[in-house]
Amino acid sequence: MPETPRALIVRTAGTNCDAELARAFEMAGARPELVHVRALIAEPGQIDGYDLIGFPGGFSYGDDIASGRILAMQVRERLYGPLRRAAERGVAMIGVCNGFQVLTQVGLLPGPEAGAGWPEDRAPEARVALTDNFPPRFKDGWVRVAAEAASACVWTRGLLGDQAEEAMVLPIAHAEGRFVARDHATLTALEAAGQVALRYVDNPNGSMGDVAGICDATGRIFGLMPHPERYLDWNRHPFWTRLSQSARSGPTPGLAMFTGAVEAVRAAAV
Repeated sequence: MPETPRALIVRTAGTNCDAELARAFEMAGARPELVHVRALIAEPGQIDGYDLIGFPGGFSYGDDIASGRILAMQVRERLYGPLRRAAERGVAMIGVCNGFQVLTQVGLLPGPEAGAGWPEDRAPEARVALTDNFPPRFKDGWVRVAAEAASACVWTRGLLGDQAEEAMVLPIAHAEGRFVARDHATLTALEAAGQVALRYVDNPNGSMGDVAGICDATGRIFGLMPHPERYLDWNRHPFWTRLSQSARSGPTPGLAMFTGAVEAVRAAAV
């Protein structure tokens, strides 16, 4: 791997947070490259050259049928093979909002059960989903979040330090963000495996277990409904001028997620 990791950002019609995601990767020390999903389908081998992969937020294909459904089916049917290879070689992936919806429908999240390995001939069965908020309305605002100390997630490990409570917030903007597992046993298994990485402090959408984000069993593939890429600078905080100097020390929680992932892929290459 080169000294500066390469970050692939998968875009298509309707994605609208790709520029913010690119900035996040760049600020964290990676070199972002935006590639249209059709270009990847035409030449899927491109994926083999990347160290990080991001699926941005937005409304891919206008969220026709259901949120993220069309993009997810393109990825599941045409790109699962190279994405499986990427997962097996330790590429760190993130799906934000619409990207999270895509990763769950593709089967990259929560991925296979620990120790099972990625199936070669087909994508893993979907065991979780993001569905209509409860109550059913579009939610737009800042919410408090908390990282799970027991999680293996490389994206959230940087949030377990001394961040002030008032700084641990992220913006949300979704109508289909309510996390649901196939059953309570599935959620319990994810929690036991350390795959619940981020929770809402005040659940804004009715998600099971207050889940805001999950990872795969390795901790390298991560999806969340809040937008860390919109909170890279302290002056994005809704009342940043009232934060104490100590609260604003170091990177924002949003930037810390990307920095953690970039550091993880660099460490794995040594």
